[in-house]
Amino acid sequence: MGTGSDIYRKPKIRDGFEGEKVIYIPEKIVKEAKDKTQELFHIYITQIGFFPKAAHHFRERETGCRENILIYCVQGKGHCILDNKQYEIGPNQFILIPATNKYVCYWADELFPWTIYWLHYSSDKIEVINKSLNIEISNAPATIPPNENSIRIWQNIYKTLEMGYSHENLISASFSLSYLLATFLFPERHADDHYEGDIITRTIEHMRKNLHTKLTVEEMASKNRLSASHFSCLFRKATDMPPMDYFIHLKMQKACQLLYLGTDHVKGISMELGYENPYYFSRIFKKYIGTSPKEYRQKNKIIG
Repeated sequence: MGTGSDIYRKPKIRDGFEGEKVIYIPEKIVKEAKDKTQELFHIYITQIGFFPKAAHHFRERETGCRENILIYCVQGKGHCILDNKQYEIGPNQFILIPATNKYVCYWADELFPWTIYWLHYSSDKIEVINKSLNIEISNAPATIPPNENSIRIWQNIYKTLEMGYSHENLISASFSLSYLLATFLFPERHADDHYEGDIITRTIEHMRKNLHTKLTVEEMASKNRLSASHFSCLFRKATDMPPMDYFIHLKMQKACQLLYLGTDHVKGISMELGYENPYYFSRIFKKYIGTSPKEYRQKNKIIG
């Protein structure tokens, strides 16, 4: 694979796109904020920007970047080279480039230049974080559902930092960054209400509406027109739990709410959640929560 200059010979513009927005947070400011309250800056932003129709936008990083880079394309398209592989990036796609010393290059398409929201972020434990979230240089660009949520969060972060580098503003931006990353890494959990969601999201919603019943894996699979084995595999891959365990988990979550907020007897709560035998319900509750229903209610009794 050649370098970016081998494949892209148009004039290179680093900044100056009409309508662009860019904020760079000085290293001194970041260091002072971390020194003051290290525990509040588990991850933090160093740069944030918006490039509309960024014709001839080009970045080539011969030795990679010491920070993570998130680029979200909303219009047009661009290209990137990651781990010696070239990719195209279109609308509703993003790349999340981890801190690396490997060659990285990305640029706007010549005919249909991309419009992108982007930011750089880091952490004192960035390598550990990337490993935990499987953020690797070999990852290809990913597609997410059309969703204004991510853009709203980005705009909130930008407006916050635009008001200055007060300690409170930097903390707010840092907290919002975690939420923003979640919308990209777990898009099905943060899609706008009008988005139908994927199979897993729809199934969980179906579970929540039927906590009083005895759903089976076969019924849930049939609802999604899948075999029970294929459905179970997809569900477990997405949630790290088998479908029935997840259903019971939701039932126990609801039981905790009822015990905490209500005055119903355990038997009544058991019936409400589809358990005809209150003793069996109590055993299941203790298995998942660690205490009996009565002990949970007593321990978490509302006072005042």
